[in-house]
Amino acid sequence: MKIIRNKTKLLKVIKNVKNLGFVPTMGSLHKGHVSLIKKSISQCHKTIVSIFINKPQFNRKSDYIKYPKNLKKDIFILKSSKVDFLYLPTVNQIYPNGINKKINIHPFKKDLCGKFRPGHFEAVTDVIDRFIKIINPSKIFFGEKDMQQLKIIEDYLIKNKINTKVIGCKIIREKNGIAYSSRNLLLSLREKKIAAQIYMLLLKKKKKLINRKISFNSIKEKIHILGVKKIEYLKIININKIIRPYKKNIKNKIFISYYLGSTRLIDNI
Repeated sequence: MKIIRNKTKLLKVIKNVKNLGFVPTMGSLHKGHVSLIKKSISQCHKTIVSIFINKPQFNRKSDYIKYPKNLKKDIFILKSSKVDFLYLPTVNQIYPNGINKKINIHPFKKDLCGKFRPGHFEAVTDVIDRFIKIINPSKIFFGEKDMQQLKIIEDYLIKNKINTKVIGCKIIREKNGIAYSSRNLLLSLREKKIAAQIYMLLLKKKKKLINRKISFNSIKEKIHILGVKKIEYLKIININKIIRPYKKNIKNKIFISYYLGSTRLIDNI
């Protein structure tokens, strides 16, 4: 695996690579990331992973500061996964002239996480757009845990006629059902247990919620009893009707965002 920190060197190294797969990350890698890497390796000739903690997408400075970091462990995981290239850019390489304040993205940005994280999806789309312009990958891989992000970026690339194809990859879960996330490292054992109970509850009640045989309020009440003080949203969305062209079949998912202590978790089931 080649570790590259310089943009000019990177461009030389990947210049003649055809069918390049790209997995953008903020580090603190886990099995969810590894699944994206495996998919890229299976579909592309070469795979590049980036590690870059993108400050503009954080709504709270404290979240940016406490974001878990372990580059040594990340490099070990990437080498073990047989990644071809690791790109570790500086802020100046990605933002030579500051952020793009005029980036135009799908109105879906106003729903779910967007209601609570103003500017977040603009910042995520901006940084991905910048990476794509540098790397020019054939495919880019995202986990479906961040479904809203995946849909918004997919729409942005299509509308702007960018030839990189978005590949969504299924959610990878821990044995207790929690979706793998770098934020899980911030949870206590008790909080992890609560998160697992919430997943099992939603999985068990999903059909009844969809068929309106039970109310959202009754589920929220149960989640609060488990030990959650703040639920940002609990909502059912047909993901095939978010972004055009719509698909005919219905694919309903429950979307949730809640806090355990000061740690914000999201999931879709």
